[in-house]
Amino acid sequence: MSMPLSATLPGGSGRRFSPAGVRAGAPLSRIQGADDALRLVAVPLAEAEHTLLGLVHSDVAAVPTVAGYLAASGGKRLRPALTALGALTIGFEGRLPKLMCVGELIHLGSLLHDDVVDEGELRRGKATAHRVYGNAVTILTGDFCLARAVWLASEEGGHLAVTALARAVTEMAEGEVLQLQREGDLSCGRAQYFEVINKKSAALIAWSCAAAAYAAGDAPAAAALEKYGRGVGVAFQIADDILDYHSGTGKNEGIDLQQRKVTLPLLYAFEHLPQLRATLEERPLEADEIDGWIRQIRACGALEQARADARREIQAALEALEELPEGLGREALGVLGEHLVERVR
Repeated sequence: MSMPLSATLPGGSGRRFSPAGVRAGAPLSRIQGADDALRLVAVPLAEAEHTLLGLVHSDVAAVPTVAGYLAASGGKRLRPALTALGALTIGFEGRLPKLMCVGELIHLGSLLHDDVVDEGELRRGKATAHRVYGNAVTILTGDFCLARAVWLASEEGGHLAVTALARAVTEMAEGEVLQLQREGDLSCGRAQYFEVINKKSAALIAWSCAAAAYAAGDAPAAAALEKYGRGVGVAFQIADDILDYHSGTGKNEGIDLQQRKVTLPLLYAFEHLPQLRATLEERPLEADEIDGWIRQIRACGALEQARADARREIQAALEALEELPEGLGREALGVLGEHLVERVR
């Protein structure tokens, strides 16, 4: 049963103003890891975090309640970070915090929608918004986030930025529909899998990387950052699909397997475990079967094969960065991209 809407966000008034506790510190002379990459843009990230919570405000009380429930629960804030690092790489001098929020607003809206479509129960370790507030208001709040993002892209980035964003959101919708149409279709192979994630996940990450270049009217830089972002987006989704076979991620372990969702790890698992394919073709797995199959998938090498594909995507992404000016921004993009492939949550 959904809870009544309230002007007070669940969980109290605490707010997190920088991703994963990253704080600005002494000036960096080189990037040694993901924390350094994020610390390089800690100030704009903190500003964007504060700005994001303001952007989901509305005189309609239900909107900031539902949107704020998800926004205040944290998240990686990957898209704002990539926008900030892309801006740093090209020497962007325009307004940044609101532009950084565009990709995150699109992401928030898509998560609100996805959890309704997928009937998800957990998001970032909490009950999903639709479980708390109901489907209808969650979907409509997702629409608000998407519309707010497009409006913001026009104001902060101009024609090139908003046009590119419209293309990206179109791709995302196509990817979601393709995924829905192919749900449970075990005949889908790698080509179909990559088609979906290129649209569903990589399109928005590519836009976020290139946002400042669009705003600056720098077409060559935008093209290079888009190419980098596509590779990062594909690799990021592969890594996310691998995490379905691990615990402690904030989502239910094995949910993709239970739903017979065709992901790259499962496609590789089919090559090693033909009985798994035969079973899934016949019926969904019972709850008490999931853990056993997950152990077999971990042991057969399928996750390592999928990770190797993600690493190849990142290598192609890093090659695109060579077209951009050298400096800490470019270095940070490379380090962060490699980190996203190896992440464990």
